[in-house]
Amino acid sequence: MQHKRKRYRYSRMTRKRRRAQVRRRVMGTVAVVGVCVLGLGFGVRQLTGIGQSGPVDIQADTTSVQWEGAPPINVELLTPNEWSRPQIALQQINGIVIHYTANPGSTAQQNHDYFEGLKDSQSTKASSHFIIGLDGEVIQCIPSSEWAYASNSRNSDTLSIECCHPDESGQFTDATYQSLVQLTGWLCHRFGLSSEDVIRHYDVTGKDCPKYFVEHEDAWVQFRQDVQDYADSL
Repeated sequence: MQHKRKRYRYSRMTRKRRRAQVRRRVMGTVAVVGVCVLGLGFGVRQLTGIGQSGPVDIQADTTSVQWEGAPPINVELLTPNEWSRPQIALQQINGIVIHYTANPGSTAQQNHDYFEGLKDSQSTKASSHFIIGLDGEVIQCIPSSEWAYASNSRNSDTLSIECCHPDESGQFTDATYQSLVQLTGWLCHRFGLSSEDVIRHYDVTGKDCPKYFVEHEDAWVQFRQDVQDYADSL
């Protein structure tokens, strides 16, 4: 009889231990799920800008609907430094400024590397949010939430696009032009701008940049129309 009571007590204790183990496992699973949900929420806020103030940073996540319509973008952010990426926050985006490199035949990568090298040479302050190459490739150098040293008095409220060109005329290749239309139109769509908000470096400082669009006003007018048509299609 005493032996049976011991077995009964042992059986009850075992069941209690098992129930306690189950409760611990359930609580652990709930905790893990909660962390995952919180992480997912943070990721969504980072991606869409929900809960953020100021411009939404874009890092060319072209797998998201947010980036539908953007050209392929190779993100190669410059190392934070005083000379080309000062990490000054853009509070708003009121325009997009178009530039040309004034370095015939140079590639997007070479111009990116020049901006990157300014942290060491400290020869001048210069950079751009995006560079478009001779084959239409796009490199992002600066997050869209930060200043670039590109457009003088408009650094504080614009995004900048540098374009490579094959010769002294400054005229872009067809591939460069198509990527420029697509990127500029998408940025307009993304940040609630129109082609009227797309300007030349020339319109800020009077500098002959981008050269071809300054010397050929009809080409500039057509470019802005192409940008608006693309933005409206998104």
